[in-house]
Amino acid sequence: MTAAVAVLVSLGIANTAKAVSLGPDFVTDYNFVELGNVPGLPPRYGGLTFKLGDPNTLLIGGSANAASGRLYEIGVVRDANNRIIGFAGTANQFGDIGEYNDGGVVYGLNNVLFTAQWPVNNLGQTKLGSTDEDRVDNLSSLGIGGSSISALNFVPTGFAGAGKMKVVSWVIGNWYDVAYSPDGSGTFNLDSATQIDLDPIAAGIQILPGGPEGFVYILAGNPGFTVNSLLVSDYSDGQVSAYELDSEGNPLVATRRNFLAGLTGAEGAVIDPLTGDFLFSTFGGGDRIVLVSGFNAPEPPSVSTPEPASVLGLLAIGFLGAGSVLKRKLK
Repeated sequence: MTAAVAVLVSLGIANTAKAVSLGPDFVTDYNFVELGNVPGLPPRYGGLTFKLGDPNTLLIGGSANAASGRLYEIGVVRDANNRIIGFAGTANQFGDIGEYNDGGVVYGLNNVLFTAQWPVNNLGQTKLGSTDEDRVDNLSSLGIGGSSISALNFVPTGFAGAGKMKVVSWVIGNWYDVAYSPDGSGTFNLDSATQIDLDPIAAGIQILPGGPEGFVYILAGNPGFTVNSLLVSDYSDGQVSAYELDSEGNPLVATRRNFLAGLTGAEGAVIDPLTGDFLFSTFGGGDRIVLVSGFNAPEPPSVSTPEPASVLGLLAIGFLGAGSVLKRKLK
C-alpha cells in the first residue's frame, strides 16, 4: 500500500494569506497541523466521518454542493502514538452516496449514515451495506429554512438532551430540533422540526452567527471547557466558535468564544475515535484536511451502537471556516 504521508506544518506558518490562531482560552492546550490534500479526492471537500467499525478509513465528500458530489473513502496512516500523519493510497468513490454533500456527514441510530444536502435542503439516509441513499427527505416541508440544511448531529450520551437530532442551516444559521421515529424499513421518519431560540433573554428568535457548517459536542473536562459545550464551524466568519449548552443540547449564543480563527473554507469535521484529535475538511481554501490535537482521548467506541461520529466526548466541527466568496458563489 502506498502511503502519502503529510508533512506536519503548523498552519500559522503554512498559511501566508491568513494568520491562523487559537483563541486565548485554548492556545496553551491545543495544536493544529495540516495533513494536506486527500489523493484522488475531487476538489471542494465536503463533510467527513470515520467509516463505521474502521478507525483507519475516512469517508469524505468530494465535489460538495453539486449534483455530481459523492462520498469517497481513503485510508489513513498513523504514527507510533496512533496519531494520523497522512493518507494511504488514493480515494475511491463510496457507492453513489453523497449528492449535494455539505458539512454534515454523521452516523446515527441503527448505523444509518445521515448526509446533509445543500442547496436542495435535503437530508439523506443510507443503511449499512447500501450503495446509495435509501431515503431522502426535503426539509422545507418541515419548515426548515434559512436557505438550506448545512449540517446535523445527534446529542450524544452523557449530554442533556441525549438522542435529539439537531439541524443547522446555511447561510442564516437557523437551529432546529428535529423529531424522528423509525419508519419500519431501517431508516427514520422526520416527524417535525422546531426552531430553537438560542438566547431566550434577547428579543426575537436568536440564531447561530457566522454562517455555520459542521458542529460537534464536547464533554466538560477537556482543556478550556468547564461545562459541556459545542464547537461550530463558522464558514462565513472564518473561525471556529465554542458555545456552552442549554438543558436540551442547544448552543447559547451569549457564551460564544473564539476557538480557532483565520480560517478559509471550513466545512466538515470529525473526532478521531482512537486519539480524540479533531479533523476537519475545507471547501476550497486549498481543499485539505487539518488535525487539531489536545483533546482528551475518548472511550473506545462501540461498533454495534456507535456515537454519532462527532463526539465521543470531544469535538468535531467541520471546518476552516472560509471567506464565503468561493463556496457560496459555487452554491
